[in-house]
Amino acid sequence: MKPRHLLLICAAATLPLAMQAHAVEDTPQASAEFLDNDGEVVGHARIEQGPVGVIINLELSDLPEGWKAIHIHAKGECHDHEDGFQASGGHLNPDDAKHGFMNPEGPDAGDLPNFYVHDDGTAMAEMFNERVSLDGSVGANMMHEDGTALVIHEAPDDHMSQPIGGAGARIACGVVESDD
Repeated sequence: MKPRHLLLICAAATLPLAMQAHAVEDTPQASAEFLDNDGEVVGHARIEQGPVGVIINLELSDLPEGWKAIHIHAKGECHDHEDGFQASGGHLNPDDAKHGFMNPEGPDAGDLPNFYVHDDGTAMAEMFNERVSLDGSVGANMMHEDGTALVIHEAPDDHMSQPIGGAGARIACGVVESDD
């Protein structure tokens, strides 16, 4: 057996132990239920605090096919689906950074990578953001007094244009709520 194969076997053998240890930890968790512009549920997000940010898992359905932008917005409001979820405000951005991963003065705390919706309207994605936390321990606190929302846009984010990367209209919104 070559040494690199032994390394892979050892790593695979320890993975279940690492996953079990992680599951025992008492980490803050949150979730969001996405509504579309008709007020219909189109998916869920699960958010888990890590040591230096959060992991966001998305499971979505009934969305138009193609690349989509998603951002963390500064207000936990999604009641105004008829008005395009404007109540969710702008991006979570307490440091007043510029929008975009490709912007030398960015990214802002609410910036997330694009994801793809398949032709059947479904999407699954996992994203990491080191600029936010659920407990205020790192970066911007997603659970601040006004709450936050995850907002999906009709088009992809170009990661540079201000203020939302040319992502277009808001087509789905989910209020982030603590699971505790």
